[in-house]
Amino acid sequence: MSVIVNDQGFQPAAAVSAVTLADIAAHQGTLDLAQTDDPASVLPYLGALKLIRVAFPAFNDGRAFTIARRLRMAGFTGHLRAVGPVIADQYAMARRVGFDDVEIPDDLAARQPQAQWLARADWQAHDYLARLKA
Repeated sequence: MSVIVNDQGFQPAAAVSAVTLADIAAHQGTLDLAQTDDPASVLPYLGALKLIRVAFPAFNDGRAFTIARRLRMAGFTGHLRAVGPVIADQYAMARRVGFDDVEIPDDLAARQPQAQWLARADWQAHDYLARLKA
């Protein structure tokens, strides 16, 4: 099982039926991307995709941040979800690069409870530009 984290806190994760990049021609609006996949290969399908889930194999592997940013810059307006052991300290960065929410394993949710994530939910107000403008 897993938990969805968004700006409002924890939500139970619903089952998602998604295809991988290798099977994208058979997609039903949902795609799972590995951190090693090239987001440029998804571009022809962006208009038909509703949800893209990008894998984080470990909290110290930031390639998924780059994929999210590239997808948003390419015009993807659907739902973008980070999946894996993202830690609460990375939540603001995940939101800034374009992720709508984060799906974390239950054991990580137990170690980093909702309060730790909600403390970072005001991600727009805590970047260096906001501090400079104050």
